[in-house]
Amino acid sequence: MTAKRSNLISVGRLTGVFGIKGWIKVKSFTSPEDNILQYSPWWLKTRHGVKPVEIDGFEARANGIIVHLPGVDDRDEAALLTNVDIAVEKSQLPQLGDTDFYWHELVGLRVKNRFEGQECDLGVVKELLETGANDVLVVVGDDSSADRRERLIPYVWETYVLAVDLERAEILVSWDPAF
Repeated sequence: MTAKRSNLISVGRLTGVFGIKGWIKVKSFTSPEDNILQYSPWWLKTRHGVKPVEIDGFEARANGIIVHLPGVDDRDEAALLTNVDIAVEKSQLPQLGDTDFYWHELVGLRVKNRFEGQECDLGVVKELLETGANDVLVVVGDDSSADRRERLIPYVWETYVLAVDLERAEILVSWDPAF
């Protein structure tokens, strides 16, 4: 095991055992779901630190992905790895276009609002939600914001999200602060 590494990004989670030969179910956070299989090594984030692993077998099934890890050859060993996050080096992620961002880049950014000629601070992005139609920013007010409300702002470029400035750690939105 190695110490925690700050350049890791979670891309999935080991969620449960499959069968008796050490196979493990995977919940992928990537899109499409099987993109998680393109990364190597995986870093398993355990309570004892992070550990690099290579998968030595996988199957994409109708109800999700299952993997086999070297040395994990029975159900009891696999059970010890359930609820463990799978991370990869950030440098392995593909480059995105100018107006595309990974969720981990948006979490923690301050949200500034410009609506009907008024400007205010709405808070900080706590997380993002996937709704099917579009992603949603969960913005939580703090001591620096207009109020302490939690707001759900659709991540719709040029309609509600006007700009993202990673260097300044800010997102500019156009959102009715009453919502």
